[in-house]
Amino acid sequence: MSNFVSNVNDSLRLLLSMSLSDVLDVLVVAVAVYGAISFIRRTNSIRVAQGILLLLVALGLASILKLSLTSFLLRQIFEIGVLAMVILFQPEIRRALERVGSYKFFSLFGRQVGGQPLERTITKTVYACESMARERVGALIVFERDNHLMGIVMDPGTEIDAQVSTELLRNIFYKGSPLHDGAVIIREGRLAAAGCMLPLTEKPNLSRDLGTRHRAGLGMSERSDAVVVIVSEETGSISVAVDGLLKRHLSGDLLEEQLRRELLPAEDGGAGQRHLERLKKIFSGKKPEKVSKDAEQNRDQ
Repeated sequence: MSNFVSNVNDSLRLLLSMSLSDVLDVLVVAVAVYGAISFIRRTNSIRVAQGILLLLVALGLASILKLSLTSFLLRQIFEIGVLAMVILFQPEIRRALERVGSYKFFSLFGRQVGGQPLERTITKTVYACESMARERVGALIVFERDNHLMGIVMDPGTEIDAQVSTELLRNIFYKGSPLHDGAVIIREGRLAAAGCMLPLTEKPNLSRDLGTRHRAGLGMSERSDAVVVIVSEETGSISVAVDGLLKRHLSGDLLEEQLRRELLPAEDGGAGQRHLERLKKIFSGKKPEKVSKDAEQNRDQ
């Protein structure tokens, strides 16, 4: 009991002696850990993380047991492993740097878009998607958030800068329109551009029934924090891609609920609240939805 009390007193003294730099140091480490966990979960590299952990345990045991040759070999593996990791995760590292480079660092201090204008944009988008789904008209609609998308899209398309309306979206994606093959970019509640070409996803395990629109929507959601709405021309199904994850076969009500949940929190907390929500998802027990052949077959059944 005396040892327990002594440990508690030592801990309290340590907390009281912490300076501002110590708190900042802890926050930096916490952000780094958060980024590492997010990276592992997003890239499905949990087995790689387990392998690294096993190597660390083996290195620790070798040091404790004074196995000089084994310790030397494990240290060499770690030195070479740093370069191997960079090569192995080159696409993921590139996408992460793209997101950092396109981030609007001063967006937290700027005007937040919310309220009636954004709610109206969501409502008009849902109406348009429901109509295009019934008529089997393909569509690709990208809602820009904190990451500036014009540095990510392969072709910026045609600048429009118009108020979003159901009729305008339907006319753009009508099969006879010259802009129907590209994506629409919605920025700050307004239709900024149309006919944009998006980067395709590099995920190898996608279902075969996912066409170019779905792959482009996933690719944009992997490289940015954008919310992408996809309407399938072949099946008329509505999908939403966020953070490299795809939710398919959404009804109009579910689409509106998803868009409100992803876009409207900017009114209350801006980007900070969205990052907090993502942090809760990462550390929750739920696994993120994966787009795979088995998952798609189960959904279709």
